[in-house]
Amino acid sequence: MTQRTGNPENLRRAASAKQDAARHRAEQGLRDVIKRGAPISFHAVAQAAGVSRAYLYRCPELRERILTLRAAQAADCTTGPRQPDTGHTATADTSAVIRTLTHQIAQERRLRRSEVSELTQALAAAHGRILDLQRQYGAGPADSLP
Repeated sequence: MTQRTGNPENLRRAASAKQDAARHRAEQGLRDVIKRGAPISFHAVAQAAGVSRAYLYRCPELRERILTLRAAQAADCTTGPRQPDTGHTATADTSAVIRTLTHQIAQERRLRRSEVSELTQALAAAHGRILDLQRQYGAGPADSLP
């Protein structure tokens, strides 16, 4: 009885060709998202390229490019956001922008609350110090005015 071993070299070539095709589609999808002026996200690139988001996350070069381009697009406040093409992806992209902005607003609010709390504590400490000095030197608030 003979056992089939298959042809591992053919399998390697086929896997390599499949991986190259997926990478090419992902890069083309990224270019399409940029060309449309849509918000750059893993979801948008995966949808445009016909690949999974997991594939984009697993590929270090593509992941870095998407993260870098997304950060640059978010930091680009001078030109303002470009309007994406109309259609189904516009709704998905708009909701992604809304979620991102809502998250940023929530972070800013937490930061401002923290700053206000620290300033309130510093003001209370300063008032306490002023009261201590007034008691120590016997000067009242009216005495310190010219």
